Amino acid sequence: MIGIIDYGMGNLYSVSKALERLRYEYVVSEQPNELRQAKGLILPGVGSFKDAMHILRETGLDKFIREAVSEGTPLLGICLGMQLLFEESEENGLTEGLGLLRGRVVRIPGVTASGEQYKVPHMGWNRLVFRHPSPLLQNVEEGHVYFVHSYYVVTDDDSIVLASSFYDVEVPAVVGKGNVYGTQFHPEKSGEVGMKILQNYAAIVEGKGRM
Repeated sequence: MIGIIDYGMGNLYSVSKALERLRYEYVVSEQPNELRQAKGLILPGVGSFKDAMHILRETGLDKFIREAVSEGTPLLGICLGMQLLFEESEENGLTEGLGLLRGRVVRIPGVTASGEQYKVPHMGWNRLVFRHPSPLLQNVEEGHVYFVHSYYVVTDDDSIVLASSFYDVEVPAVVGKGNVYGTQFHPEKSGEVGMKILQNYAAIVEGKGRM
């Protein structure tokens, strides 16, 4: 069973429906005691990094997530949920994140090196470019996936960037280290490519995919 962490800022419906299509058992909960029964966790997210971290701290879910990861429970962050895995974000002032991965979340510039402006937020389909092998990307083709975001991760740890996309800047699109994974895009809205990634994550949770 996968536990979908409900902290009031996630696209719970689309994630849960995707797991239903995969015929994988899940629970949606904000209660650590209930989420501890799950073999793996998904941290979805839409909205502000600062607001999300405030809620996670107020509810104690930040502590629960760190403890679960330290005990070996697989974790998948989606969109804002991926960004929350990192050390800090510049959105609405500097805010400390969960600190599970090394890096900072910064705003997409919206201006090219030559001074040409482009649209922010980045909204739409962009192609994945694989960087490092991972069980999360096993048998996944470098197809297009669906993004909605104004901020992206900058990290000096190249080893955690499993796949990138490009929107003037290089955007870490899939990240992973140990039992912690994240996608900047919405796999549940990304067709066959996204569903295969979720299927691979379910296999990791079941111990069929090597972390």
